[in-house]
Amino acid sequence: MPAERLARDIRPPVRIAHLGLGNFFRAHQAWYTATAPDAARWGIAAFTGRSRPLATALTSQGGLYTLIVRGPDADRLEVIGSVAEAHPGDDIASWRTVLTRRELSVVTLTVTEAAYRRGRGGGLDDTDPDVRADLAAFRAGAPMVTVPGRLVAGLNARRLAYGGPIAVVCCDNLPGNGTATARVVLDFAGAAEPALLPWIRDNVSFVTTMVDRITPRTTPEDVASVAAAGRPDEVPVVTEPFTEWLLEGEFPRGRPAWDAAGARFVSDVTPHELRKLLLLNGGHSLLAYAGSARGLTTIADAVTDPTCRAWLDEWWDEAVRHVPLPAAELTDYRAALLERFANPRIRHTLAQIAADGSQKIPIRVLPVLRGERAAGRPATGAIRALAAWITHLRGQGAPITDDGAQPYVDRAASPRDVLTLLAPDLAADRDLTAKLDELT
Repeated sequence: MPAERLARDIRPPVRIAHLGLGNFFRAHQAWYTATAPDAARWGIAAFTGRSRPLATALTSQGGLYTLIVRGPDADRLEVIGSVAEAHPGDDIASWRTVLTRRELSVVTLTVTEAAYRRGRGGGLDDTDPDVRADLAAFRAGAPMVTVPGRLVAGLNARRLAYGGPIAVVCCDNLPGNGTATARVVLDFAGAAEPALLPWIRDNVSFVTTMVDRITPRTTPEDVASVAAAGRPDEVPVVTEPFTEWLLEGEFPRGRPAWDAAGARFVSDVTPHELRKLLLLNGGHSLLAYAGSARGLTTIADAVTDPTCRAWLDEWWDEAVRHVPLPAAELTDYRAALLERFANPRIRHTLAQIAADGSQKIPIRVLPVLRGERAAGRPATGAIRALAAWITHLRGQGAPITDDGAQPYVDRAASPRDVLTLLAPDLAADRDLTAKLDELT
């Protein structure tokens, strides 16, 4: 008999809205929701960033998809059923409608660091043309394209419909991501509809999280492997066995039993967030730029290259000094990262990780660079990571896919000029700029 496509008749009721329907969300938050013991009560209405094909494919499969958990030796296939509705990101009418539902309790986000449209001080970048266009669109009742704009539009619709309190849960790699999300939302609301501000302060909880699960892009070979196993699926997701989720904050209308699925609720995410941001994400960025410049393609390639591995250890030796966790825990975490990075069956490409470096370098590398220089140490590992990004801006290694890169590309011939734009407080450090010149 031919294999049947994924389909179903019964879906869980929508009590979560998600913005940023993509592979990481489907490997992480959707997986935790599907794995929770009360999964039958917590369906997700998920919206893409802007594209339609993924939403169309998931809708044709009743929201179901296959998660390929790829270990070093074998795959494990799981059908995930927590996505009850899939919508394209430009369907603003459905977004507003979903947010007005009184039974909706949670909004989650996986939209990348750049999507929050933050200015240099962390607030909303009101010079961004898309932000300015969205402010005008909000006043005119027209569709919006930015994440802050869409969040405020949805929250305003909820306010007008007396929808009640709700938790907003950022799952992107931003320090203090709950506070960061609150700030851009309040900034946008203050500029667009000041009457909304007190309602947000009284009714919206912004939850801070730390998320971790390596999720590479799905390839045609992955789609074929699922079909060969008797589960035709247009949009499977590949991920690693490891997963971690820490959350800090309040859920005024309840939440799934994510803790029963392995999530941890803590009083302070910050130390764990720093651990992941500096060691995993910072290590990824170093390998993405330095490894691709050496002709390597994947994280597994880079971490098994002796030169890249030495540079990674150098970076980690510096970074751990700025993570307030026990030394033994950090040593164990480094060992686990090496095992995860070296998994040859997870094809996590350096080009994918290299995207949006102008947003990532300031939060993944600069805190260590500043800390090391303030302590009078040479910061060779941090400088090397920054230098690798500068050579990337010059066209070496992975292609540049970064909307914010052009001002840095224009200055890439001079590391000092890049540093002046990126971190003016460091540009006067002559030893640092000399080392950058040497490494680039």
